[in-house]
Amino acid sequence: MPPPSARSKQVLIVEDDAAIREELAAILTQEGYEVVTSNDGREALEQLHWGLRPAVILLDLRMSVMTGWEFRTEQKKDSAVADIPVIAMTTGRWKPEDLNVFPDHIAKPIDIPALREALDRYCEPAKYLERRRMKRGD
Repeated sequence: MPPPSARSKQVLIVEDDAAIREELAAILTQEGYEVVTSNDGREALEQLHWGLRPAVILLDLRMSVMTGWEFRTEQKKDSAVADIPVIAMTTGRWKPEDLNVFPDHIAKPIDIPALREALDRYCEPAKYLERRRMKRGD
């Protein structure tokens, strides 16, 4: 659940690859999300420091300036932003210890319906739960 001060459909995309960042931003904007982007983890932390409170952060793990793991470590140190949920993205293999830090994750290339479902968990929980009920046939 997003913190009460979070914007309900705002997503912060933290991705150092401009093409991926711009494509994700365009797709999510078209889907009705309010999108804010960052080039790297350090820039994203600055945005959070200055008051940005998205409903969820979509975070690339492999970045040159600050990795997703380093970002998450710093995010957890700041009680004002520590509870903002993070969905990690990577092309690499997931290790069990990664899943402890990033329980929500998605592989690259991004499967947009899977991403939409993951985002809805935080941005539109009622819609997410309804979709799950329909899949189960309730």
